[in-house]
Amino acid sequence: MTSLRLQNVKKSYAHVNVIHGIDLTINSGEFVVFVGPSGCGKSTLLRMIAGLEEISSGKLLIEDQDMTQQPATERGIAMVFQSYALYPNMTVRGNLAYPLEVAKKPKADIAKAIEETAARLHLTELLDRLPRALSGGQRQRVAIGRAIIRHPRIFLFDEPLSNLDAELRLQMRIEIARLHASLGNTMIYVTHDQLEAMTLADRIVVLRQGIIEQVGAPLTLYQDPDNLFVAGFIGSPKMNFLSAEISAVGNGEVQLRVPDLGLSALILKIAAPCHEGQHVQLGIRPEHFQPVESSPAALQFQGELSFCERLGHTNYLYLDIGRENMLVVEAREARETTLGEQVRLGISPAHCFLFDEHGARMR
Repeated sequence: MTSLRLQNVKKSYAHVNVIHGIDLTINSGEFVVFVGPSGCGKSTLLRMIAGLEEISSGKLLIEDQDMTQQPATERGIAMVFQSYALYPNMTVRGNLAYPLEVAKKPKADIAKAIEETAARLHLTELLDRLPRALSGGQRQRVAIGRAIIRHPRIFLFDEPLSNLDAELRLQMRIEIARLHASLGNTMIYVTHDQLEAMTLADRIVVLRQGIIEQVGAPLTLYQDPDNLFVAGFIGSPKMNFLSAEISAVGNGEVQLRVPDLGLSALILKIAAPCHEGQHVQLGIRPEHFQPVESSPAALQFQGELSFCERLGHTNYLYLDIGRENMLVVEAREARETTLGEQVRLGISPAHCFLFDEHGARMR
């Protein structure tokens, strides 16, 4: 197993800076996921680690050895691409064998490695097929197998599931999780899909505009985000944000006015410095609204039901509360709903998040 460190890593194209001084340590055997919106720099950062993009400044260390200027072939890294990148004129067997043939491994060793890799990824019956005769999921398994067979120190995955349908993505997430559990190698995975990040990662690195916004375990980012961007990006449906104003401060508490909900005295425990009249953002996740029947003491509001997304085990209610964006509420109880009806709900202060005018979390 292999550790990796990035020290003040930057990337520029001419006069355009795209990666702005990344510092990150990835521990041996860890599964780390880079996640963020399109254009945030996550794939560029992965390609810099792989040696496919030059590092403009800073250092890349693998097992405490400076690999910043080393070519990709010397880094002990294997990469799985979004596009599979299989040789169309080679069978599955040929695609798996190719990296070992290039390395001039003995034929007997190559044959043994192919059989072991094919068995691990359920490819044995497909070894003599060409890529065009495979499904998307099978092609992706071959691409992963071609990386595994080299026994690299670190695996890199660049959005490997984005071309697959929902069912195949689920199957491949399971395959990749099992693979990490069995191999124990360090793995770095890039995706724009926060569901993949939440289900696969030991730690998630949230990127925006070439900087790291927060690093942490999936549940840490979900339950304790550092800022408004992370709070809104991690979680599906995303957190609801409401404009609020601090109307009173004292004894480690703040009192809020929340005009969109018609609330004038929502009290939260906040130790962060703040002042009366300060404009803030109140964050509430869809699952943290409460039915009035089960929480009569909670602060209450109501909204008009504009749309109901029925998923069987739960419903998502989209409420019109008189502003541009609707409020999204998770309702786990199975009941019939009528568009246009008034829905009354409660809020528990313990499940509220507060962010200042710059988007930083107020704790």
